[in-house]
Amino acid sequence: MMQPQTITLKPYRESDQDRLIELLTDASIRETYMLPDFTAPEDAKAMSRKLLAVSWSDEHYERGIYLDKSLIGFVNDVTISGRQIEIGYVIHPDHQNRGYATRAVAAAIDDLFRIGFSEISATAFSENMASRRVMEKCGMNPNGRTSLVSYRGKLRPCVTYAVSKPKSD
Repeated sequence: MMQPQTITLKPYRESDQDRLIELLTDASIRETYMLPDFTAPEDAKAMSRKLLAVSWSDEHYERGIYLDKSLIGFVNDVTISGRQIEIGYVIHPDHQNRGYATRAVAAAIDDLFRIGFSEISATAFSENMASRRVMEKCGMNPNGRTSLVSYRGKLRPCVTYAVSKPKSD
């Protein structure tokens, strides 16, 4: 019988820089996750160094998603307002459609509630049904907030999902 593979969230390792750059510059990821257009390889490398440092700080939520010991994605804060946080997440295309995003987002939600956040939200392009299903499987529901975002030369409708920390008895 095959053992289930372990998904963990943790700060990046220095040795993950090339893989992080690969995630930041992957064309298919950039279709569904808003990333800057890096005009030079040095720009992506500088961003990866910044994310590595931030992943070890308490000011932001930036975690690598590891399958066993390999970096396959990341989850990070988009905005933080008091006890509310909006997150984004990415899984490398080679590892999509295997439940890893759902497991990682569920772990991030648990971690963020433990840290003290009371509401966690995430926004996806409306047509990104895979990401919307991940949010639903993690207990998030559409919160009625929609937006229209200009990204890569197109106006893209977005929908936001959220989950609140359960009240303690």
